[in-house]
Amino acid sequence: MPTPIDTRGIFVRTRPLVALSAAATLALLLAGCAGGATPDATPSSTDSAATDICSSAVPSGANSDAVEVEGEQGEPATATFTSPMEITSSERTVIIEGDGDAIEDGDLVDYALTVFDAATGEEAAVEGYETPILPVSVIFGSGADQFFGCATVGSRIVMALPQTEQSSAAVWVLDVLGTETATTASGEAQDPVDGMPTVELDEDGVPTVTLPEGDLPTEFEKSTLIKGDGAVVADGDAVMVQYQGVSWNSGEVFDQSWGAAPFSFSTSGGVVPGFADAVIGETVGSQVIAVLPPSAGYGEGEINEEDLTGQTLVFVIDILAVQAVPAQ
Repeated sequence: MPTPIDTRGIFVRTRPLVALSAAATLALLLAGCAGGATPDATPSSTDSAATDICSSAVPSGANSDAVEVEGEQGEPATATFTSPMEITSSERTVIIEGDGDAIEDGDLVDYALTVFDAATGEEAAVEGYETPILPVSVIFGSGADQFFGCATVGSRIVMALPQTEQSSAAVWVLDVLGTETATTASGEAQDPVDGMPTVELDEDGVPTVTLPEGDLPTEFEKSTLIKGDGAVVADGDAVMVQYQGVSWNSGEVFDQSWGAAPFSFSTSGGVVPGFADAVIGETVGSQVIAVLPPSAGYGEGEINEEDLTGQTLVFVIDILAVQAVPAQ
């Protein structure tokens, strides 16, 4: 069964994020890094999970400890350090301990950051202080726990980050602004559309799809099941969602984010066309259902159970957050 990191899958994380800001890059790389088999449980915060989140945060080191930061938490920072800074592994130093709640497993974190080039010491980006950016989903083992695990709301964190395929070595000053708990659609229920699959939600918002009788659809179609009142998703935006994918051919769920972390992606690439089309034009807080024929999914051809080639797909998608990404 394809997973979110399958190179032919819906979500291709190896695609360069060349059009994204530093903050959007962090969100897309860390907010939904849940791979593997289809999850089977809704995330919950427990004592053991909280302990795991704390232990997964990267330790402090000589580089992160050496950064001197000026400015108030919640405002853009000024950082001074000896450059070029040679960074071989990630380091984290909490320079201001916030007096808010501790971040726990499953939280969505609102944050802002100032980024500095480790080679020159110059400011490279300032994000999230005037306009909110896509929140990060902190789930144990997802990647974001290394940045935010066990930090408290109101904290200021210095991260020294080595070079990766997506970015140069950098020093990040992260401000933890708050947490969100909305992990499902939150708008008004809409009347179902005749001929479309129907959806029932359990108490945690996890969908069960029932497929109608009849021939397989041959055209892309979508409808809004729950209408949110948030911002409209535009082409090129970064979006955070919960999703479930069902094969119309087999009737089986082949992948979903429920039970793991909400997933973030760019509507301009990295997903199959029909998945992006399903959310473009919709509003935050909405739930949509989309039917993707092979041409809008994994491609035409002989039906393949392994990579979904030739299969007609149904996606239920809850739109949790959006961030407009300026063109570069």
